[in-house]
Amino acid sequence: MRRSFWVIGLLIVVGGFAGFQQYASWSLNRPQADSQTKSDNTAGERAGPQGRSGGRARGGEAVPVTVATAIQKNVPVQIRAVGNVEPYSTVSIKSQVTGVITQAHFKEGQDVKKGQLLFTIDPRPLEAALKQAEANLARDAAQLNNWREQVKRYRELVDKQYVSKEQYDQIKTNADAAEAVVDADKAAVDNAKVQLSYCYIYSPVNGRVGSLLVNEGNLVRVNDGTPLLVINQLVPINVTFSVPEQYLADIKQRMAAGTLGVDAIFPSDAARPEHGVLAFVDNTVDRTTGTIKLKAEFKNSDLRLWPGQYTNIALTLSTQEGAVVVPSDAIQVGPEGQQVFVVKEDKRVEVRPVTVGQSQEGESIITKGLAPGEVLVREGQFLLGPNSRVEIKTAGADASNSGGQGRKGQGERGKTKSQSDQRGAS
Repeated sequence: MRRSFWVIGLLIVVGGFAGFQQYASWSLNRPQADSQTKSDNTAGERAGPQGRSGGRARGGEAVPVTVATAIQKNVPVQIRAVGNVEPYSTVSIKSQVTGVITQAHFKEGQDVKKGQLLFTIDPRPLEAALKQAEANLARDAAQLNNWREQVKRYRELVDKQYVSKEQYDQIKTNADAAEAVVDADKAAVDNAKVQLSYCYIYSPVNGRVGSLLVNEGNLVRVNDGTPLLVINQLVPINVTFSVPEQYLADIKQRMAAGTLGVDAIFPSDAARPEHGVLAFVDNTVDRTTGTIKLKAEFKNSDLRLWPGQYTNIALTLSTQEGAVVVPSDAIQVGPEGQQVFVVKEDKRVEVRPVTVGQSQEGESIITKGLAPGEVLVREGQFLLGPNSRVEIKTAGADASNSGGQGRKGQGERGKTKSQSDQRGAS
């Protein structure tokens, strides 16, 4: 038992001695680490706010940037929207008589003129009805002539008092009735002719036909639910679009002064917009969206606009003359609002707040804070601060220089490694 106590005591002494050595080693090394940390903090304070940011250029090095020049030009004041192309007019062709379609006089998708024959419906039943009406008219017209002759004879007899006045009045009444019957027969003949004309369906407008919905040989009835054909008038054509109601007062004012121009811009061919005019402003504002519906009319002589197509719309209200214009990506947002970095003659930048007006197609109008001809940074702003020095480069030069610097750095690193290997070998 006493031997076990001696072993335990010996282990405690050895452990305490090892712990004392570790503590002593930690105490000796700690002042050196604290002094190193303090030295780093002091160096950071000397570096200033640019050194602490990590994103700014250090040591007064020039920051490579690309620049742009503020220019002065006339800029149209426009409202942008997305429009939907609609036919100028749409006609659904339906039959007004019951019969069998004997012939369609067109091909699907072709252009047709106003008055061009489209369909022929079997006319034989209606031709027979017309002949019957004409026969009834001829019969009743003959009877009317007979009654008129009797009226003449009875007028002479009543004057000579050979017949009574009552007999003459009866003959005259029968003649008037026969005349009314003839008038009804004439109306029946006219109606039969109209019904017969419905067997030949003509185009009411100039336009383009769609798919043939009812083929030859089918029986059609009066006012069937399915039309025989749909014709869309494409020249001219309309484009409908909606704008926020806040522009309504300006639009009404400009329309009162003259015609407003509208451009339909195609994403695949933005350089060749289609030009039109504003033709319609809806009489109410949509309460659910707070927008008002507008409609523009285009000549569409080249048929570039097609019904159902979506296109970008630019409604021009006026033209701002002599506006200062810069690329939109040169404008940054700082603590005091929108700003730009202006490059001065000594290749240092000035942070200048600006007031931005309308922006469109990658360009922005500067209404305050910038003069035409001033040079400003377009790319590389995140490395800049007030009074930073810059080096103006193009995008191509940046890529080549960065590649060259990378290869140079790799060469220097390889050279340093080779030298260290040589020193190790020696």
